[in-house]
Amino acid sequence: MRQVALLSMFALQALCLFAEPPAGYQLKWSDEFEGSSLNLDRWNYRTDSKHWSTQLPANVTVEGGRLLLSLRKEKAGDKEYTGAGVISKQAFRFGYYEARFQIAAGKGWHSSFWMMGHDGSGGTGTTKTELELDVIENDSIDLTSYGVNLHKWQGTHVSHGHKNVKTASLAEYHVFGCRYTPQTVQYFLDGQLVQTIDAAALPHGDLHVWLTSIASFLGKTDAVDEARLPGRVAFDYVRYYTKMEEK
Repeated sequence: MRQVALLSMFALQALCLFAEPPAGYQLKWSDEFEGSSLNLDRWNYRTDSKHWSTQLPANVTVEGGRLLLSLRKEKAGDKEYTGAGVISKQAFRFGYYEARFQIAAGKGWHSSFWMMGHDGSGGTGTTKTELELDVIENDSIDLTSYGVNLHKWQGTHVSHGHKNVKTASLAEYHVFGCRYTPQTVQYFLDGQLVQTIDAAALPHGDLHVWLTSIASFLGKTDAVDEARLPGRVAFDYVRYYTKMEEK
């Protein structure tokens, strides 16, 4: 039994490392974070103050092939904590989005990989987006589950297809994916489909990629675990694939 358990663990680890995009998609844009600093030709910083933290460019670093978002106890503006985030300068639409990352933080942090239009303000204003695609939203009070969702923002705000996904600890690396077509939005964890949402009747528009972590009360969090600070969220890569034309 122990041998079987070990084999299953190794199989899961291999899946996390080598999860592939759906068949028929080709790489169009990516950042493997191989340099020594954030590529500012590709990214803007998230710079808003929201919930319990202010997001600072100084908390964004690139080191050892990873994008690191640092989470700190420090005063900035009217907040007692600082988080971080980056937003792609390029906008995308239909295709397959993927990121591999881990969360190393105690309770009090809302970490996300998602797509929505960016209005240039450095924050989450919704005047420039039709949809918001939440590939993963985790409240670090529980690192064994996360949420997926789809929001329609223009006109009356409507949420579609929210689901709580159970997973092995998010303190380990996992691959999170989203296939966006005119008909559906599908979410993946380590190559496995976890949710499908009907998007055929929804408006469609251009989307930017967001990688962020902010201090927050979400998930019924009563306070930030300051004993676990500084914390971090580490992204190994982010990629965008487009569907290959059929011959």
